[in-house]
Amino acid sequence: MKKTFILITTVLASVFMFSNVFAQEDELVRVYRWYNPNDQNYITVAEGEFQEGQMLNWKWKDKTPIFVAYRNPGAGRVAVNSWYNPTTKDYASIAEDEYNDDQMIKMGYTNKRTQFYALTKRGPNTVAVYRWYIPKNHDWISISEEGNTDTYYKRGYRNKTFQYYGIARENDAAIYNQL
Repeated sequence: MKKTFILITTVLASVFMFSNVFAQEDELVRVYRWYNPNDQNYITVAEGEFQEGQMLNWKWKDKTPIFVAYRNPGAGRVAVNSWYNPTTKDYASIAEDEYNDDQMIKMGYTNKRTQFYALTKRGPNTVAVYRWYIPKNHDWISISEEGNTDTYYKRGYRNKTFQYYGIARENDAAIYNQL
């Protein structure tokens, strides 16, 4: 009887711990940047937003991890939405406190959809994310402060603007799920 009780307790504890860890992992989402050499555009994509095969079929290349964000809304988080401009073929990831929907529509952007939720305040293991603009092809790109900004500056990107904070490292990101 004592062995049965210990076994059941161990199994229940394991299930509880596994579901708690799974919930934390499920809460976080990796965010990547892709490049399309045909249009010379960048796109910011949250993991699971599109399948990798789709991105490759659509001629996107150079998948680069940028940071980790949250999948769900919460205190101290801002929604980051994807917008598309069919005239300039630009995909922009815009935090909801940067521009309102009317402003984005007036600039020619459509197809708004929520991608992820980013932090509004700096915390442990966070990285500031900035939006850069290139006038030549009307492209916006999101680059973390750890990104190689000199490369983008040499390509003509200007007008650096703060957007939000992302979680910097992937390997211990679940720890920061409690921010």
